[in-house]
Amino acid sequence: MLGFALRPQKRFTDLSEREILALAITLEEEDGRIYRDYAEGLREHYPATAKIFEEMAEEESEHRRRLIELYRQKFGEHIPLVRREDIRGFVRRKPIWLTRPLGLEAVRRQAAEIEAETGNFYRKAAQHVTDASIRKLLVDLAETEQEHVALAEQLERVHAGGERGKEEVEHARRRFVLQFVQPGLAGLMDGSVSTLAPLFAAAMATGNSWETFLVGVAASVGAGISMGFAEALSDDGALTGRGTPWVRGTVCGGMTTLGGLGHTLPYLIPDFWVATTLAVLIVLVELWAIAWIRARYMDTPFLQAAFQVVVGGFLVFLAGIVIGSA
Repeated sequence: MLGFALRPQKRFTDLSEREILALAITLEEEDGRIYRDYAEGLREHYPATAKIFEEMAEEESEHRRRLIELYRQKFGEHIPLVRREDIRGFVRRKPIWLTRPLGLEAVRRQAAEIEAETGNFYRKAAQHVTDASIRKLLVDLAETEQEHVALAEQLERVHAGGERGKEEVEHARRRFVLQFVQPGLAGLMDGSVSTLAPLFAAAMATGNSWETFLVGVAASVGAGISMGFAEALSDDGALTGRGTPWVRGTVCGGMTTLGGLGHTLPYLIPDFWVATTLAVLIVLVELWAIAWIRARYMDTPFLQAAFQVVVGGFLVFLAGIVIGSA
């Protein structure tokens, strides 16, 4: 994940009123289709919740109809294709609606995130436009989306008998995951895995603890700077509620550096093989921690997360050993 490769995107502040309406139409269509997929996937085990998502999908269709009607009045019949991935500030959604069976907790959490993101978009868009009729419709839709957020956050508590706690607790947890856990996990994964190859290649090539330590520090710091800037530049947080870009960038960059330094610090030990043995043990602890965090916060089964992380880490580790021994 090193580097600054970012797909071309347009800034939200550069959108015209015509493009804002076109984007809103696309968002409502996409959200409505996702909710219908939720309903289909939940129908067997959670028929009442499936009915709620069907009703939410119908509301999204009504929103889209109102937007199209206003667009035609203002700009004519042709609606340009403006998608969420074309605009800086939106994040890519994990397509959990394609999996079966659907988990109620994961669906509820993502539905709340979808509605919060769309509501933020409408509020920002209403501040950006000057046409009174467009602004009124956007404000009305923002208020409706906020009602959907509250509804989505209540779904799991309805079926779990209130065991998940109050709405404020869930809201705080979601913000914590968006602003700290996600960028921190991305950084920890990159720092722990991507630095394995240069570190152990240097170790096998030199057989010297100090020289290996210098390579590890350089790789860790370089990766931290790269990941920090990439995270900060990917999303300004205005539409997604993910927090300020520099906070996320600092978290991501710091965790990237920490992930690399974890298995680098043992090479301060002069005895090369003692240092290498300790470094390998620390790598195993790091990979376990990454798997646990993914299972705890990202709705990934622990064994699946552990398998993915361990296999990826082992391949990078093996590449470093082979290259360093050549």
